[in-house]
Amino acid sequence: MKGSISRKEFIKNSSVLLAGAGSGFATDRWPVTSSESNQDKGQSLVLKNVRLETGFEWAGQDVAATKTDLFSVECREGKFFKIGPNTNSAKAVDAKNHLMLPSFKDLHIHLDKTFYGGLWKARIRKNRTVKDMIAMEEEMLPEMLKTSTYRAEKMIELLQSKGTAFARSHVNIEPTSALQSLRNLQKALENKKQGFGAELVAFPQHGLYYRDSTSLMKEAAQSGIDFIGGLDPASIDGNINRTMDFTVQLALDYDKGIDIHLHEGGADGLQVVNYLIDRVNENPALKNRTWLSHCFVLASLDSNQQEAIAEKLAAAGIGIASTIPMGRSQMPLPTLLKHGVQVVTGNDSIIDHWNSFGTGSVLQKANLMAQLYGMVTELELSQSLSLATAGITPLNRKGEQQWPKPGDEASFVLIDASCSAEAVARVSTVRRLVYKGVMIY
Repeated sequence: MKGSISRKEFIKNSSVLLAGAGSGFATDRWPVTSSESNQDKGQSLVLKNVRLETGFEWAGQDVAATKTDLFSVECREGKFFKIGPNTNSAKAVDAKNHLMLPSFKDLHIHLDKTFYGGLWKARIRKNRTVKDMIAMEEEMLPEMLKTSTYRAEKMIELLQSKGTAFARSHVNIEPTSALQSLRNLQKALENKKQGFGAELVAFPQHGLYYRDSTSLMKEAAQSGIDFIGGLDPASIDGNINRTMDFTVQLALDYDKGIDIHLHEGGADGLQVVNYLIDRVNENPALKNRTWLSHCFVLASLDSNQQEAIAEKLAAAGIGIASTIPMGRSQMPLPTLLKHGVQVVTGNDSIIDHWNSFGTGSVLQKANLMAQLYGMVTELELSQSLSLATAGITPLNRKGEQQWPKPGDEASFVLIDASCSAEAVARVSTVRRLVYKGVMIY
């Protein structure tokens, strides 16, 4: 279809080579909390020698460096309780001067289908259309479902090792697996709930009407999901209005958000974007709960069109979930951010039949964004961390400390870096992960 992007180009532009070695687990001993331990969120966790950012050093109008100091941090009932002067208490866990940053969030991933956790297996063949891949999935899914709970758990462990404690996962809802892929993933998330949080998108991977998934989507909407998903309504279902009307109405009927996979470009892609903007404006319940994943059509617009559509997206509260593609599909992220559009990222497919790559690191995605868009200064790198944390940075652009504060959720990483800017620039090693006051390692 004219203006659309092929799956080959999508995978090529969405993936980067593996970067960095090691899993992120530290080799030195530290008190461990696993799902079998007796620590719970009602207990207190006290750390000493925690490095926190306190402000910027300014050279005129420019940020020359980031100031930090060592603190004692106490967590109670899953939240930060007290942040104060450093302590020498023998009862406090030694953070060993590592930098504390908000834990990371992967907000576009498919935890329900992966080769990860089994033997290495690359993608079998290139140059297949999305419909070719749908036919392949219909053959593969019955066998994949036999191990999908285990492999989802291994993927979660990979994400945790890279500092991620929360994900928004798309999960197949289609006639081949019905709701079994959803049930298997929900079981994995239940097994990992002490150290990992998630929200789920019911994803009609084989189309709403191309392979009739409408009744299954209605059932999924009542089965513990958070978002109604969608996929390229023009090229897959052949009818933008019909598909989008169903998607929006289902979200409204069951009080869900929306997250649409949109790879289509040209007039079709732009029609979907404008349609969604109009429907969200008509239905305020969808504002700040609606997302466009990928949305490559924005990359093909001229600068004036990008400015105009970014302003409309921001006003409607529609966010963009981007895997930070390179090449001709490079997204206008600086323009989106300038207008206040929320931009998040994720690993998408990790080592599966769609994609042979995937590190599990969203910090690497922040690094890639900084490189692609020339974000090289201390201030720009510091603020780029927000891509990995879904908007949270320790310091705002003025250098005012805004995280952590008492009452905030105590989900954080301890990382081998002197400041946020260095962590992004060097994709620094994550040493520890704490989720809601519970030590995961």
